[in-house]
Amino acid sequence: MKLFLKGERCFTDKCAFERRAYPPGQHGQRRTKVSDFGLQLREKQKLKRLYGLLERQFRGYFERADAQKGATGLNLLKRLELRLDNVVFRLGFGGSRKEARQLVLHGHFLLNGKPATIPNMILKVGDEVSVRQKSRECTPVLRSLEDIKKHEIPDWLEQNPAEFRGRVKYQPERQQITLPIEEQLVVELYSR
Repeated sequence: MKLFLKGERCFTDKCAFERRAYPPGQHGQRRTKVSDFGLQLREKQKLKRLYGLLERQFRGYFERADAQKGATGLNLLKRLELRLDNVVFRLGFGGSRKEARQLVLHGHFLLNGKPATIPNMILKVGDEVSVRQKSRECTPVLRSLEDIKKHEIPDWLEQNPAEFRGRVKYQPERQQITLPIEEQLVVELYSR
């Protein structure tokens, strides 16, 4: 499945998935029946790669989501969506989640007026993310803001591109998280 991990490249003809939609090698085109475990594992791997997490980090997010009240799968998706690097990406300050993560690590953003360099910080309702004054001429940020017309801002976020800032209005609901993920398969995998 095409996960759009390479930013703009995924929308061009250079996308590897568009050129060849099967695994490499001489056995890549054969059909195999995938087991239930295989489907669950594939969904987990897809979710991990979308957000750029390692196994231990992802497991920690799952355990915290499982400890919360409510549906575990929805809690997991909410926690992942409210990460600082993902919010920066969703606000259009980065071309991809990977680029947004690097911009956060390099200290280009302020969270509620204070420097934030930890990409996995979980934001709360009302938190405000802004670009540092020195970083407003930063090439990746400017390029991403020029491409903002292609990028749609979710309803749960509020963006002010003129002031280089955005705010979390409320926690996202499942229908607002438009990822091609079946979170119930991830919950079933970890519930084995």
